[in-house]
Amino acid sequence: MAFVCYTCGKAPGSGNQVSHANNKSRRRWLPNLQTVKIIDREGRRRRVRVCTRCLSAGKITKAPPVAVSQT
Repeated sequence: MAFVCYTCGKAPGSGNQVSHANNKSRRRWLPNLQTVKIIDREGRRRRVRVCTRCLSAGKITKAPPVAVSQT
């Protein structure tokens, strides 16, 4: 389940790569997934993979950066 969007479930597509000589070989179209830290439904911080369409649509809430103490 590595190439699946956390929000919408978008997964790789498959088909044929066709050359100019009409030779066909199998290929995959991978979704544009980004690893982001989010706040999930239980209020915890999680690192998940989300497609860029869900990111730009605002379907997830990104986690604010954690403040690092200077001691």
